[in-house]
Amino acid sequence: MSVRQEMPGRLLRLLALLQSRREWPGRELAERVGVTTRTLRRDIDRLRALDYPVESTGGTGGGYRLGRGGRLPPLVLDDDEAVAAGVALAAAASVNPGLGESATRALAKLGQVLPARLRPRLAAAGSVVVAPARGVPADDLPGEPDQSGGPGGDIGGGLPAVDPDRLALLAAACRDAEVVSLRYVSRGRDTDRRVEPQRLVVAEGRWYLSAHDLGRDAARIFRLDRMRDVTATGRRFVPRPQSEDPVAQLRESFAAATYRHTAHVTIELPEPEVRRWVPALPGGLSADGPDRCRARVSADSAELVVQYVALLAALAAARGAGVTVEAGPEVTGPLRSLGTTLAATP
Repeated sequence: MSVRQEMPGRLLRLLALLQSRREWPGRELAERVGVTTRTLRRDIDRLRALDYPVESTGGTGGGYRLGRGGRLPPLVLDDDEAVAAGVALAAAASVNPGLGESATRALAKLGQVLPARLRPRLAAAGSVVVAPARGVPADDLPGEPDQSGGPGGDIGGGLPAVDPDRLALLAAACRDAEVVSLRYVSRGRDTDRRVEPQRLVVAEGRWYLSAHDLGRDAARIFRLDRMRDVTATGRRFVPRPQSEDPVAQLRESFAAATYRHTAHVTIELPEPEVRRWVPALPGGLSADGPDRCRARVSADSAELVVQYVALLAALAAARGAGVTVEAGPEVTGPLRSLGTTLAATP
């Protein structure tokens, strides 16, 4: 292949490198592209002639960076970046009405130029459902199913990363109705599962799979970062009836789950009034007559349970209503301390 024939590909590689870092030393950039520093300078001039704002920087040997131009230059993405962009655009189209039309147009453009090998992964991304933020601290979100079938919690710093290949495999399995085998880590237990994937749901930055667990013959919610050895079996299944609202299904699973710390609160107020003031309760709220309701507050964090029970108690006190709390000492102890402190405050 002649130098002239390989030049367009070389310029694209150069452009991709310039987009990947804020600044490149000239010699290192030339080595990455596979050319001499003299050829690199010529290629930089060619990019500038194409209206790419490549700036020269000082320092030993000099360097280059991509500046801000008057118009948006084409982006050069690798495979994972292209699929990630597609998933993000599909999510934006489904959760944000203001961005929906623009995100859909951008997704269509991406699909037109995507290589054939990546199109199934992008098409599968259309099955992803994004749950609007519910305003509950992230520590309350579930980590893995407990023995009752609901998702259990797992307190940790930051949100876990999800393997893009695993995400693509599960999205394709949801689309194609294909059984998946996996190992699942559940509060220290490692179990083998065979599941019929139904939907992928994103909630508060975490990925979940709604599926039918064949071994337990029951619906389950799985967190993707808890999965290991995820494999498509090639066995197809007839999709089972499922909830029309996967976000509501996930929320119900959150509310029904039993976590490490649980408090039961009886409030002498109508359920609609309490729900109006505390709409995002980590647990459940149900009426116990026309003027009374019961709240179940459950989380892996005792501090989080204390916060919400205190909020319910403050709501009742502000309206002169009675409140009764049933919980373990890890919750009632801090509540008594808080009450004593407030009582002593002038």
